[in-house]
Amino acid sequence: MLPTPSTSHVDPSRIYEPAEDSYLLLDTLSSGSETAFLQQRFPPETPCPLVLEVGTGSGVVLAFVNAHAKRILGRSDVAALGTDVNSFACKAAAQTVKLAASESGIGGALLDVVLGDLASSLIPGSVDVLIFNPPYVPTEELPTQPENVADEGLSRDAEFERDSHLLSLSYAGGVDGMETTNRLLEQIPQVLSRRGVAYVLLCKQNKPREVVQQIQGWPGGWNAEIVGSSGKQAGWEKLCVVRIWRVS
Repeated sequence: MLPTPSTSHVDPSRIYEPAEDSYLLLDTLSSGSETAFLQQRFPPETPCPLVLEVGTGSGVVLAFVNAHAKRILGRSDVAALGTDVNSFACKAAAQTVKLAASESGIGGALLDVVLGDLASSLIPGSVDVLIFNPPYVPTEELPTQPENVADEGLSRDAEFERDSHLLSLSYAGGVDGMETTNRLLEQIPQVLSRRGVAYVLLCKQNKPREVVQQIQGWPGGWNAEIVGSSGKQAGWEKLCVVRIWRVS
């Protein structure tokens, strides 16, 4: 079993901590079936893969893939990049990735963890491995994007309200828990490279089998498959990871 990166420096009052969903992604990405798939997809003689985690939170997933790139992707020459709308998460995730890479000694290179909305700032066709643990909990409303996360001049109540709002961005998914995820799915055909593959985590309320069928109907030869799951409720997987990739 590959070691999980330390997130002891992460402030849980502002940043989503690693939980069952995070660990499911780690287990899935390091499983024999997925390492075999990825290593076939990115053989050593091909260009350096760009690994993007959208919504890094603590950075534990990006740090795990980057630090264990040799075991997961079959090569250590990977470039890691993260995005998040929470500036505190960006700083913490960068630290998580750097610490894990230092401890492993053979990890890839961190480009940056940047403040940004999903993959909207990425060059089309640039991402080889995209990972997304979205805000998947169904909620009546979707939280608004943060405008100011500065500490200066904030009262204790205002700081608490801001931090609570930042945390809500990590779990509140709007209608069916899919509003943010659907926006990311729309970006995947543009942002992924021809050899690119995406891993998106869903819960049962997100209707993952319908999501898979929807992706399989995308124009241009796409496929999707549930490649990891965690627990069951009433016969349905509580959480699952969907792999998305081009087949032509």
